[in-house]
Amino acid sequence: MDRRNFMKDLAISCAASSLSVNSSLGAKSSFSVIDEDINARRIPRWRGFNLQGRFAPPSETQSGPAFDEFDFATMAEWHFNFARLPLSYWSWGSKDDWTVIKEQPLKQIDRAVELGRQYGIHVNINFHRIPGYCINNRELEPADLFSGTKVQRDKALAAAILHWQVFAKRYKGIPNRRLSFDLINEPPKMRSYEGYLEERYVEIVKALVAAIREIDPNRLIIADGINIGQAPVMGIAELGLVQSTRGYLPKAVSHYTANWVPRDEFESLDPPSWPFKDDRGTTWDRARLKSENIDPYKPLQAKGVQIHVGEWGCFNKTPHAVTLAWMEDCLSLWKEAGWGSSMWNLRGSFGVMDSDRQDVQYEVFKGHKLDREMLELLKRY
Repeated sequence: MDRRNFMKDLAISCAASSLSVNSSLGAKSSFSVIDEDINARRIPRWRGFNLQGRFAPPSETQSGPAFDEFDFATMAEWHFNFARLPLSYWSWGSKDDWTVIKEQPLKQIDRAVELGRQYGIHVNINFHRIPGYCINNRELEPADLFSGTKVQRDKALAAAILHWQVFAKRYKGIPNRRLSFDLINEPPKMRSYEGYLEERYVEIVKALVAAIREIDPNRLIIADGINIGQAPVMGIAELGLVQSTRGYLPKAVSHYTANWVPRDEFESLDPPSWPFKDDRGTTWDRARLKSENIDPYKPLQAKGVQIHVGEWGCFNKTPHAVTLAWMEDCLSLWKEAGWGSSMWNLRGSFGVMDSDRQDVQYEVFKGHKLDREMLELLKRY
């Protein structure tokens, strides 16, 4: 669909959300939310990986399936049960016309949802790039969802509602035990002069949740924390959502030499160790991880809000021994808290396969380079 008048078309946005879906997904089958299904107050301790496919960023030149069955089959073989799909709306839409919805790319997402069903893996659909915002190259959006003018913010929010309602309609009826929605990846970093960002985020979340529930009242919805996903949001505690946090602190360990991270987010630029002392003389260890990553969420948990670590992991430039020591402290804390986690990524520079670390003796696994020691650590927790 490619219409000229954006606001006029929003009035008939339900037409955009009536796109067909493969009957195998259950949207037009006998699937329904049943008593045994999960909800925001009662979720499994999901453990798994982010699967990027070809959606962040999208590629117009590649052909074939966007998501590999190998990834789902391998996760199931290793007894993991959660796949987060960080998606870019550019794949099925257009930054130049937010009313454009392309059917063919959505069929690739249908396939991933079906692979999740086949292999017993919960699929979490995340808008990594939503109309008006992305944590990466945010300036490429024509209007900013968070900090544009009021007209721009309203236009971006209306477009975000349109796109999420397309997904709500498409996957209505698939049980929560198989599928959930994650609204916006990593809302902006909050600085002292940007306190309004949390208010704006709460406003956005409430609007998106209402739009989804208008079509699919029972859909399980996850909301990332504010401040790049790292901080709890009390203002949405009563909405019946799961909140997603991150496991990247300290970034001096998890993102050592990563050039896409702003310099001011690093606690130190020195070669990492674990535990380690940052440039302010503060020691980072298991106790510090608990105070930074676990304790801030206790007020939310007291209200019955469930927490999941939507992303975490360690870039391949951190020494392997340091990586594993830091990972074990993170994993043990999350297990104590009852939280699941989703590593970034399965295959790639943060993953257990094909990570290209220079200090690992890899095992050949079905044509891939497997970091067996890291995998066994993950499986223990």
